[in-house]
Amino acid sequence: MPTYQGMTQFAHERGGKTVVLLLNLGTPDAPDTPSVRRYLAEFLSDPRIVEMPRWLWKIILHGVILRIRPSRSAHAYQQVWTEQGSPLLTISRQQQQALQARLGEGVQVELAMRYGQPSMQGVMDKLVQQGVERLLVLPLYPQYSGTTTGSTFDRLGQLLQRWRWVPQLHFINSYHDHPLYIEALAGSVEAHEQAEGKPDKWLLSFHGTPKRYHRQGDPYYCFCHVTAKALAARMGWQEHQYQLCFQSRFGREEWLKPYTDETLKTLPGQGVKRVATLSPGFSADCLETLEEMAVENREVFLQAGGEEYHYVPALNDSAAHIDLMEALLQPYLAS
Repeated sequence: MPTYQGMTQFAHERGGKTVVLLLNLGTPDAPDTPSVRRYLAEFLSDPRIVEMPRWLWKIILHGVILRIRPSRSAHAYQQVWTEQGSPLLTISRQQQQALQARLGEGVQVELAMRYGQPSMQGVMDKLVQQGVERLLVLPLYPQYSGTTTGSTFDRLGQLLQRWRWVPQLHFINSYHDHPLYIEALAGSVEAHEQAEGKPDKWLLSFHGTPKRYHRQGDPYYCFCHVTAKALAARMGWQEHQYQLCFQSRFGREEWLKPYTDETLKTLPGQGVKRVATLSPGFSADCLETLEEMAVENREVFLQAGGEEYHYVPALNDSAAHIDLMEALLQPYLAS
């Protein structure tokens, strides 16, 4: 049976400790090839990410992908890395600190990544030593997908199997239509339009997944549409004023459509010269937003004849985002 190193004694009188665990996808430790290779090896080994026979995928992953992709991805990470390190980790720490300040000393707010550091195992090893009584888990993926929230739940279950005394558990698995989430997105749109004016079209770009995942029951595609329609209703947009699309596809398999880059190529020919983009599925800016959306897709649009392109930042550690997190947790904290 698994044991915890250093756990020589355990106090059976729990002190009613409540912990909020914020979770996001993860990031390499550094923007270099070896670090990116370690990160991708962990990420792409998750059977929730790539669903194919393990023996076949292992050959492809270690024989081809991890020999080629890490150096390319490392170059992309170098474009967005800051003096503080990974943008995703830096912003996630800021979210953790802001939420801790909001909730006060009675609740402990921790941060972990599904892949990379701080690892879920490291954080959970610390929590079991502390005798946590209530664990509130908030994966920061607004739209549920088996590839993100589902994978996080899988890993959490694996780690809790090692606990003799499993805490009272609350797992928040989606908030794609929460009023404060939609209001926070609307606030980002309004702030941008006040500063830059209204674009010809808003592009709402969500991270893609293979199309067959949707056919097999993953609700992610539907949840993305619910979010987009709720935001459009809040903003009073007509159908021609916004479009939903999907970014970051990988491999040769068909993914959810329409694709963001291909959509941007066609818009200038339709008379759309000024576009603003928002990625509602990302709770913190990261490689996919700061490099792919803000840089790569800008070039795609301008080269196709577009004249003005804006990427609107993720909600990050804005007050409206922390309001949302607090509201999601409050029913469980109040109980």
